[in-house]
Parts: sequence; structure tokens; C-alpha cells
Amino acid sequence: MKKLIAGVAVLVALVSCGNKKTNIDPFASITNEVDSVLHKEDSIPQVKLPEEPKPTEADESFDDFIYNFASDDTLQFQRVRFPLPYYKGDEKVSIEKRFWKHDDLFTKQHYYTLLFDKEEDMDLVGDTSLTSVQVEWIFVKKRMMKRYYFERIKGAWILEAINLRPIEKNDNEDFVEFFSRFASDSLFQSQRVQNPLAFVTSDPDDDFSILETTIDRNQWFAFKPVLPTDRLSNINYGQRNDDNSSTKILALKGIGNGFSNLLYFRRKGGEWELYKFEDTSI
Repeated sequence: MKKLIAGVAVLVALVSCGNKKTNIDPFASITNEVDSVLHKEDSIPQVKLPEEPKPTEADESFDDFIYNFASDDTLQFQRVRFPLPYYKGDEKVSIEKRFWKHDDLFTKQHYYTLLFDKEEDMDLVGDTSLTSVQVEWIFVKKRMMKRYYFERIKGAWILEAINLRPIEKNDNEDFVEFFSRFASDSLFQSQRVQNPLAFVTSDPDDDFSILETTIDRNQWFAFKPVLPTDRLSNINYGQRNDDNSSTKILALKGIGNGFSNLLYFRRKGGEWELYKFEDTSI
């Protein structure tokens, strides 16, 4: 099997942060390089090797695949293309098969997070036609992003590369920087919650109905979920995470426990604020 010499271009964004003057994705060169290699390989007749991974039912949905990938040591080993390119800023190293260590990703947590700029982008979750997805870790305090590049090749999802690099500073109030303080500083949080706050939740008397109401700032602190303070996960299904977007949606999704919260943020007067909270956990 040919070696892949580059990584691919789907928690917020995780989020690729740039500055106001330029909106260049720092991962774009890796994406373009990998795409060109993949297209070149597609144009060359290849003999199917016995060790080629065979698609499973879980490959139909990336969400199903990534859970299996992170929790099944054998499957993960089969779905990493070795030697795996690992980019640390401008430095590239290759991880050989014998040095690979199982990566649990976010499966050891009670929930994972996703980032979107707009509600329509949430429709990409569960799309079975996807062929390229990135899983991201955003380290909010260290201002670093680790991105895993997955490609669906002949029906099977394969990890093609990993990239770790700093998150660039934005001229506007950066969402990652804002959220880091919002999640860890209750006084700052109270100043950045709209009062009253739009609140959407399941009707306790009817499982098929949704209640739309408002709550005051004190009620927010009673209802709010535990917010991640150290790092955010994101699955980039193809949604655009624009540094200059005036809105952000942070989804908190439970892993096998029915937990589901959505936090809607918007930039108002140059500053981020929480203006809507949705809890439809079951």
C-alpha cells in the first residue's frame, strides 16, 4: 500500500482561528496536498491487497465509525495508514506502526462537543455521503488545535494524518478565548448571559412536545450543564467555522446517555454572549 505523505483538510471548527485581515485555513496546504495524492492514486490502476480494510456497517455513518474506531483497539490499528504523517507546526514526523498507541479520543468522557456557525450546518451530522471528515481537539487554555484527518477510501474510513498547531490570534474577541473564560469564571459568565435567556426544553408532560420559554440569569445557573474548561472536541463534517462569524453554536452530546444541550452564542457590540439555551436530554 502506498504511503501517504500528507494530511486531509467536520468540536469548532472546533474552529480554525485566523486574524481579521486574512482568513486562511492553516491546514489548507495539508488538505490540498493530500487531495492531490488521493486523486493521483485514484487515476492509477491498483491491485487490491489482502490487508486492505474492508468496509463494515459502521462505515455508513461517520459517527458510528468514530465511536468504534476510538473504542476498539483492533479496528483502530487496521484503520490507520502507516507510517502516519504527524505535523507539529511546520515539522513533520512519521509514526511507524510499532509505535502507535491506542487513542480513545473523546469516548472516555460523558459527552463530546461540536461547533457550528449556523443551525443549517447541523444537518450535516449523520450524512452518509461524506468522504472526508476531521476530528478536532481544541485546547482552550494552551490555544492549540489537534486535528485528525479521515478519508473514506473504497467505503472504509481511514486515518490519514494528524496535525497539531497553535490557534492564531483574532483581532476580534476570539470565541475560543471567550469560551475558556466563560466556562471557568462564573462572574464573567453572568455578565455574558442575556437576561432573560431564551430557553427550549422537552415538555415534562408530553415526550413529543417542546417548550419554548425564557429563564432569568439565576435560573441559567440552576439549569446549565457542566461546561468543559480545558478542551473542546469537534467533528468537522464540512461545516464552515469562520473566525469572523457573528454566531456560534456549541452542541454538547452525551455518549450513550441521552444527554443533549445546545448553547447559542452571538457577537453583540464586539463581545460574545449566550442568548439561547436548549436542553432536550432524554
